[in-house]
Amino acid sequence: MLKGVSLDLKPRELMHIRGPNGTGKTTLLRVICGLLRPEQGRVAWFGESIASVRAEYQSALAYASHEPALKADLTPLENLRFMVGLKRRVTLPELRQSLERTGVALSAGQRRRVVMARVLAVRATLWLLDEPFTNLDSAGSDLLSALLAEHVNDGGLALVVAHHDLQLAAAVRRLELSE
Repeated sequence: MLKGVSLDLKPRELMHIRGPNGTGKTTLLRVICGLLRPEQGRVAWFGESIASVRAEYQSALAYASHEPALKADLTPLENLRFMVGLKRRVTLPELRQSLERTGVALSAGQRRRVVMARVLAVRATLWLLDEPFTNLDSAGSDLLSALLAEHVNDGGLALVVAHHDLQLAAAVRRLELSE
């Protein structure tokens, strides 16, 4: 259960959220992205409650849960076209570029890369990533670290739940949740 959690994230900053299982890391991300309502307090975007600027906030947000949420009967390109198309108009060359940048095939690690290709293709300012390194080999982890650093260094914001330390060439703050 989350109590007394407060955080403020600024452009060019990544917040690394850690803690034992059951401390509310995923719940915190779901509250921040608007899937759950906080029992107390509020989530704000540029000082306004996300409820009052929902469309603006949702267009600036890319959320990747710990489950890839891909349709197994669709190709990676079809998955991207569907998911990104919900957020913005997108061309096939843009989607192919996102897939190429993340080096996709379709093992568990490759499904994770498709999710990151979606995050890239959406072009969101705020990335909320729940255990994005799960199932990635060292090359995939290095690629994800580079993409995160590039996003943050280009003025983006990111909240990342990860059980291991993040080694990024970007500003990283940590929030440790406890039981």
